Amino acid sequence: MSSTEADLTAPHPEPGAEGNGQSASPIDVLTPRNVPLGGPRAMTVRRTLPQRARSFIGAWCFADHYGPDNVADSGGMDVAPHPHTGLQTVSWLFSGEIEHRDSLGTLAYVRPGELNLMTGGHGICHSEVSTPSTTVLHGVQLWVALPEADRNAPSAFQHHVPRPVALDGGEVRVFLGSLAGDTSPVPTHTPLLGAELTLLPHATVTLAVDPAFEHGVLVDRGEVLMAGTALRRAELGYLEPGHATLTLTNTGDTPARTVLLGGTPFGEQIVMWWNFIGRSHQDIAEAREAWENADGRFGAVEGYPGDRLPAPVLPNATLAPRGNPPLRQGA
Repeated sequence: MSSTEADLTAPHPEPGAEGNGQSASPIDVLTPRNVPLGGPRAMTVRRTLPQRARSFIGAWCFADHYGPDNVADSGGMDVAPHPHTGLQTVSWLFSGEIEHRDSLGTLAYVRPGELNLMTGGHGICHSEVSTPSTTVLHGVQLWVALPEADRNAPSAFQHHVPRPVALDGGEVRVFLGSLAGDTSPVPTHTPLLGAELTLLPHATVTLAVDPAFEHGVLVDRGEVLMAGTALRRAELGYLEPGHATLTLTNTGDTPARTVLLGGTPFGEQIVMWWNFIGRSHQDIAEAREAWENADGRFGAVEGYPGDRLPAPVLPNATLAPRGNPPLRQGA
């Protein structure tokens, strides 16, 4: 998915976000902001990463939550070919279907419960279009920042269908990393966790987690307590490292659904602008120039019936690197 916000590293005022680091609760609650993806009937997403309070959870650096959208009203998803550098895209659907085409020659479909992971590395481009059979589109689009040693790695595409794992009070599908006795075979460049977790009505689930990880819980459906702190739909709860368990409770009368993200703290600073991740303004400027000049760095998408997306104009100011605030425990 292409971001319509050019400068993703600029601070954004978030309702309820200021002062999160001073909360007595171990959980910081990150509230979303609505972002239109463009078009005459703009599809709106709810973005919780990045924002002023937090740039990363592990190496997860971007989180959009969208739907359920009636495609007849919203027009669905139609994102023309656009570039990526220095990151991986993770597509995860709850309903609907998206056609993915990329400059590797990949033609794949994003379907509910199936992981599609694309590595941008030095450069890739792709398109994303909801299929004609899709009536309701609902899911998350996530980005992972690649560490300095791997940010120019060769581009790649991987697909994985995780098995459902029954829990006492729910079910989990682990699409990256390890949880509840299941491990995804998809390799990552930094230690990561990604999973869909559903909770039965009024159920409490306590998960053994890696205490070296920080964790985030994005609520898709229902109202959930994360370590006793209430999270509403589309909110992202954050728990810093140092905890060996994570307890979630569904306080409602219907099943709740969440996306659990985790990873070791990402100790690097990045510059994230439009669809590029680099370490300096110059990195971004070079990637933009390569895309605008179609010089071959990103290749081309075959089979998309339309033009590719032009890059926005760079700001006059120098893009500054950004990282996370210090951990409260000083870890």
